[in-house]
Amino acid sequence: QVQLVESGGGFVQPGGSLRLSCAASGSIFSIYTMGWYRQGPGKERELVATITSVSATNYKDSVKGRFTISRDNAKDTVYLQMNSLKPEDTAVYYCKIRTRVGDYWGQGTQVTVSS
Repeated sequence: QVQLVESGGGFVQPGGSLRLSCAASGSIFSIYTMGWYRQGPGKERELVATITSVSATNYKDSVKGRFTISRDNAKDTVYLQMNSLKPEDTAVYYCKIRTRVGDYWGQGTQVTVSS
């Protein structure tokens, strides 16, 4: 059994910052890629950022330069630092990990950007 616990979502004004965390626990043998996805109102879930086991990163074009993904392998945790937030960043954010035995998703955390 693998569990992902997300935290750090909330309400913020445009231009503000939030930091999301996602901690994995349970029967984790090896974590390969860790990532963040989001699903806005009336939209499909989309990739925001990923980070590999050797810390190679990939970002959605619209968040490049504003969001930073990082991971702490000792804690099996992935982070998403979000700066210069815009109303269009409003969504439920989900973390996902790819392991040797399968993919796992977090429960999601709401991020709302509004004045």
